[in-house]
Parts: sequence; C-alpha cells; structure tokens
Amino acid sequence: MPTPTLHDPALCQALLRRLEDLLDRPMRFMEVCGTHTVSIFRGGLRSLLPATVTHLTGPGCPVCVTHDREVAAFLRLAEEPGVIIATFGDLMRVPGPDGRSLKHAQAEGARVSVVYSPLDALTLAAEHPDATVVFLGVGFETTAPAVAATVLAAEARGLDNFALFSCHKLVPPALAALLADADNAIDAFLLPGHVSTVLGLEPFRFVAEDWRRPAVVAGFEPADILDALCRMARQYREGSFKVENAYPRAVSDGGNPRARAVLAQVFRTSDALWRGLGAIPQSGLALNPAYERFDALTRLGLELPESRPLPGCRCGEVLKGKLTPNECPLFGKACTPANPVGPCMVSTEGSCSAYFKYGL
Repeated sequence: MPTPTLHDPALCQALLRRLEDLLDRPMRFMEVCGTHTVSIFRGGLRSLLPATVTHLTGPGCPVCVTHDREVAAFLRLAEEPGVIIATFGDLMRVPGPDGRSLKHAQAEGARVSVVYSPLDALTLAAEHPDATVVFLGVGFETTAPAVAATVLAAEARGLDNFALFSCHKLVPPALAALLADADNAIDAFLLPGHVSTVLGLEPFRFVAEDWRRPAVVAGFEPADILDALCRMARQYREGSFKVENAYPRAVSDGGNPRARAVLAQVFRTSDALWRGLGAIPQSGLALNPAYERFDALTRLGLELPESRPLPGCRCGEVLKGKLTPNECPLFGKACTPANPVGPCMVSTEGSCSAYFKYGL
C-alpha cells in the first residue's frame, strides 16, 4: 500500500477526526504567516474545521504590517531628486495616507524600480553612480538576512551610493504584544514556518512558558496545518504547554545560526511601528553603527512623517485578529484586489486578498 502523502485527502480526513477526538474545549488559533493564510483559505480548511475551532489571521504579511508613516516616507523619498527607489513589487500598490502609491509616483516620473532580489539594487547602484539607490527593506526574519548580506556586499564593492530604508519587523515581539492584549483571547499560535527556519524554536518559548499557550511550527500543506492543530488540542487536553516543531523536514530546532550571525553583524534591534499594533519596543531592525552610512533616512535627512490612517480601512483590526475581512464595510465593495483601499487587499499574502479570492 502506498504511503499517504501530505496531499492525500484520506490523511486530512483522518487528522480532522483526530482533532475532533482531542478537542475538549473551544480553541481560537492564530497564524502569523502570509503563506499559512493563503494555504488555509485555498485549502478550504476553515469550512472543514470543527465548529469549536476558530481561525484568526494575524500580522504575518510583511506588506500589510508596514505602517502608514513608513508608506508616507516611501512616497516622500520618491520625490527626492537624484534618488532611485528599488523595491519588491508587492509594495508598489500599497496606498499611502492620501490614496497614492509608489505606482502613482512612478507614473508621475519618480524613479522607482521593481527588483526581485536585494542584490539587484546593487546592480542599479553600479549602473547609476550619479544617483542614490535606496532599497526598501520590508519583511520579517526570513528576508532580512539577504538584505544584511546585500549591505555587506555594498561595502565590499565600494558602492557608496547604495542605501537601505530598513522597515524590517521581528515576529516574536509582535506575538508578545498580541498576547498582552486581553481582548484578543488567542488560545494558540500556528508559528511561521519560514521565519522559524532562521530563528528556530527558542525565541518563541515565552508563548508556552509565560503565557501557557501552545505554539506549533507547521508547514504549509493542509495536512501540515491539521497536524499542528491536533498538537495544540493535545497540549490543552494534557495541560502541558510547549513550543513544538511539526515541520522538521525544513526547520531545525536551532534554526539557522549563519543567517542569525549575519543579522547580528549588520543590524541591531530597534523600536518599530506596526500597522494595527502601533509602536512595539525592540521589534524592528536598524543598522549597526559600523554600517549606519548606508541608512537612507540619515543620509537624506528624512524622518517618518506624521500621517492619517487610510479612511475607512480596517486592516489594523484584521491584523490583530479582531475582525474578519468581510466585517470591514469596504470589503468587496470599495476595496477589491483590482482597487485596493488597504494593504491587506494588495498583497497576495494579505488576509483580505485571500478571503476575497477563496473565502466567499
């Protein structure tokens, strides 16, 4: 008999039955990874879960958690003469406080280039020595090591016209902020598989030890996610809480020491702004003193401007798990993937985009 695979419907059905057997209380779990968001919706898992299991989408989409003030700064940066912005494509359509985006700025003549790797920004810098090429560093611990390596490469190549606008966010402090909000009532975390390949398990242990909540690292197939939910339910049944690695084919308990080493070499932790969550201490990455000459804001004398929230947009509440996307009055009406009002509808990993595409 062939071995069941993660795509096997029979395996998923068996895991669903096991989950129902293990559950002895309602359970509200939150995922904090955009890939998990899409997988859960695309796989139809929400409709299959027992009625006592509630899925909350969290702040796992890098573009979505980028703060209004940061987006406003991107647009102001685009107005600077002699500046070329290098960015990943999913930032291009994120609306700023006045509804304008980098896509609008580009159409109006700003020099904005979509790149597929941070190293592409160095190519731009070499090709345009008369300009300052600013890479917009948005993302979590998954992408930050590649950006750190790019800074080291810029130094090695003597590309002094390269600069970094670091808006990187760190996942563990965000989880701590969510747990500290009693209104969220989060029972368990489905930990991000990609981030955990870098961090390992240790940075998440506070979830179990300080807050007595299960936290399980999972892969992205339906069976991966259902297995993680079974582990959560078992922890509640046994009354013993821990961080579990249910994704050992990709994640080691110790993470990736080399990736963390390059992060520590180039970056230091700093306070950061998150959409919906506000200011979270030591939840961001800023350049270490040895590399501060690559800091775009310092070099160009810019600050994060004050800005108003996007009118009517409820992305912040969606990211905190306090609102489902279809509870936003703009969802599917004024706000669609073709005409996004907020970032959760822009990104393919955004909760609103996934709900619009798969959830109705």
